[in-house]
Amino acid sequence: FLFTLAEVLYKSPEYESLGFDLTVERLVSIGYPQELLGFVYDPTFPTRGLVFDTMYGNLLKVDAYGNILVCAHGFNFLPDTRELYPNKFIQRDDTERFYILNTLFNLPETYLLACLVDFFSNCDRYSSCETGFKDGDLFMSFKSMFQDVRDAVDWVHFKGTLKEKTVENLEKYVVKDAKLPLLLSRMNEVAKVFLATNSDYKYTDKIMTYLFDFPHGPKHGTPHRPWQSYFDLILVDARKPLFFGEGTVLRQVDTVTRLKIGTYTGPLQHGIVYSGGSSDIICDLLGAKGKDILYIGDHIFGDILKSKKRQGWRTFLVIPELAHCLLWRHLDSSSNERPDISAIQRRMKKVTHDMDMCYGMMGSLFRSGSRQTLFASQVMRYADLYAASFINLLYYPFSYLFRAAHVLMPHESTVEHTHVDIETESPLATRNRHCVDCKDIDCKRNQLTRSISEIKPPHLFAQPPQEITHCHDEDDDEEEEEE
Repeated sequence: FLFTLAEVLYKSPEYESLGFDLTVERLVSIGYPQELLGFVYDPTFPTRGLVFDTMYGNLLKVDAYGNILVCAHGFNFLPDTRELYPNKFIQRDDTERFYILNTLFNLPETYLLACLVDFFSNCDRYSSCETGFKDGDLFMSFKSMFQDVRDAVDWVHFKGTLKEKTVENLEKYVVKDAKLPLLLSRMNEVAKVFLATNSDYKYTDKIMTYLFDFPHGPKHGTPHRPWQSYFDLILVDARKPLFFGEGTVLRQVDTVTRLKIGTYTGPLQHGIVYSGGSSDIICDLLGAKGKDILYIGDHIFGDILKSKKRQGWRTFLVIPELAHCLLWRHLDSSSNERPDISAIQRRMKKVTHDMDMCYGMMGSLFRSGSRQTLFASQVMRYADLYAASFINLLYYPFSYLFRAAHVLMPHESTVEHTHVDIETESPLATRNRHCVDCKDIDCKRNQLTRSISEIKPPHLFAQPPQEITHCHDEDDDEEEEEE
């Protein structure tokens, strides 16, 4: 098993608020308006999996094929997007223009982009343009603004005080679960467990020490154990996703004097901390093959996609939003009168809109009405397992086999299956196996076998949209045109 420090250890929305505030402060320090300091992070606005259009400054929620489900310009939800997107469709392959905001760390960045677009579009000091805004003779494109935000976010994470402030108040920002030591000890009884994180050892040690800071061990009545004892291998400074490719030099960490110079080439040592390396080196040290490893992570690209495509590892995607999505909300209204079909359709749209708003202004992470989002399609494609927390593994025996439910293709689920007599079957069905002479085929196979054997081969926050701005079903457009 691979346990990763990225496994949703941070409290939401407290941690996102901290990242948002620090990023705003960074932007102001490089010349952005002081008024931005008045913005406060709103967790009801952003959701993961949105796409930012760096040309027009829009946040887009799209499905697996690039069809636009929701479009917001700043805090303004656009009911009609045909002027900017004639086919209500984007080319997701155009990575120079469209940026996917997929990770938990992208949430404050997503809201900040909306704040900036709304501020510059509505502030009297600036004049709006289709692809940016002007301040006198100065022009700032949405693409330049986006790059400034990206640079500010990276600065906050790698050079700023984000980690320092997190460590100063671990109780406020980090989730602590008493079941974690129990789960890892059970994992360790049946398999090898290792930790791989992009963080350095100093930060990792403080976080992990806090997570395992209980007066007892895995169970009540057992002695306390240091966090290092739960892992067969500990790897810091992994530099994922580079870790899944060529990787970096593997070094052994001296926990007092930092890194040791040189490349580590010895065998795996329990309790030793390593730095760098690659997924291939990990497999060699553990004596494991790709399919033997269950990788647990919350980053669909940096964790799940790379480990799946490059190494063939089994994958477990952690989606904390899933806990909210599983809540059942009864939003239907009752009526003694039988309404006509148009009234039913309007009420269905209203109920669907109300359900979307329960998840936030951008709707559900997984759906817009009945249509799956881009994020949902990526989960289905790349994650072997997914759950709100990897702690859920505690409730299954480790001999348990997880298998996806059988999915019927349209022709399997909608066509009645009856026996068709060969004589009455249409001659157009030339691919049907009933039309094949089995004896003739067996004869030819025997001849072929013999021959082969011989050869051998100015708003401070967004307002929830009051009208239906989400595109739930493809039929919606046709219904509106008929009306």
